[in-house]
Amino acid sequence: MRSAGPSARLLQAEALTAYLLSLPAFLLMWAMLLGPAVSVVLLSFTDWNFGEASLRWAGLDNYIELWGDRVFWISLKNTIIYVGISVPATVLLGLLAALLIESVSHGKAFYRAAFFLPVASTLLAMALVWEFMFHPTVGFINQLFRALGLPTADWLQNPDTALFALIAIGVWQNLGLAMILFMAGLKAIPKDLYEALGMDGADGAWERFRRVTWPMLGPSLVFVVAITAIRSFQVFDTVAVLTEGGPSKATEVLLYTMVQQGFTFLRSSYGAAITVIFLILTLCLTMLQTIALDRRAHYG
Repeated sequence: MRSAGPSARLLQAEALTAYLLSLPAFLLMWAMLLGPAVSVVLLSFTDWNFGEASLRWAGLDNYIELWGDRVFWISLKNTIIYVGISVPATVLLGLLAALLIESVSHGKAFYRAAFFLPVASTLLAMALVWEFMFHPTVGFINQLFRALGLPTADWLQNPDTALFALIAIGVWQNLGLAMILFMAGLKAIPKDLYEALGMDGADGAWERFRRVTWPMLGPSLVFVVAITAIRSFQVFDTVAVLTEGGPSKATEVLLYTMVQQGFTFLRSSYGAAITVIFLILTLCLTMLQTIALDRRAHYG
């Protein structure tokens, strides 16, 4: 019984030490992440506009206005379409690129650098290159389509094609990151699994992928999908530089609408309400994707 006292005091001292050591990190996280998030949520329930000296509690007025805002629903639809197409395309092409690069015997470093270059590049500068590539007359895309006998278009000024042109740029930008993450997952697969599969007489490329590579890439797939979805939800630069939400709101996305309302029209509380919806949507869809994929992932 007498030994229990010092032991309990030791545990309390260790717990107190742990709290004190983690306090700076917690305060920094609150100042940089949690604090601003809470402030945005509270601001969304007011009527404050940038520059005003006072604010008033408005309750759900901003969210009620959002419900009837046609531009908000257009931007929400465009965001969902953008994420719904760009994420699967990026994951599929990133996995394919990783498998192809791992299968070659020479030039792996060059191919990795070439595919990863768009991730490290400044998208605002590269957007000018893409604007030229999508030019309706002298652009490389239309030149290629003409050579193949396919119909051409004014990709960035046509409401039917503008969003898909931005999706193509987004896939190009995120492809290298997905490839690198998948390559890391491929490196972590034990070689003896392939050897055991070969001893069973199933040593074909498709069998190796179906029975070993794909199941063992589960943890990497979960991470790649989550990161790609978050980056896709955050699309803004290409919209702001190439289309400004047009033509006819065809490329208006949630983040661009939020910036327009909050910083161009100075409707800070309304922009905060859009931000809250954006954060909730991003969090929910990312968690659903992660949970659904995590159940099928093999950790070991």
